[in-house]
Amino acid sequence: MQITKETRISDILLNYGDIAEVMEVFGVQRVGSSLRMFLAKALNVEWAARIHKVPLDEFLEILHKAVAKKESILE
Repeated sequence: MQITKETRISDILLNYGDIAEVMEVFGVQRVGSSLRMFLAKALNVEWAARIHKVPLDEFLEILHKAVAKKESILE
């Protein structure tokens, strides 16, 4: 899956599961699970970056690292 600024957070969760723990390693704070699930359906990566006050390019890099780490754990 190619993650871009238009990618919905819900799509990332569907494809990679909950990567919140991995993202915390890279400085993105976790939100409550019920709030996260509600927001995931409406938010895309660009808006999530704004909410977390992380520059978009940096946020995309965080997501790519989190996904790579998750995939390496599953292998």
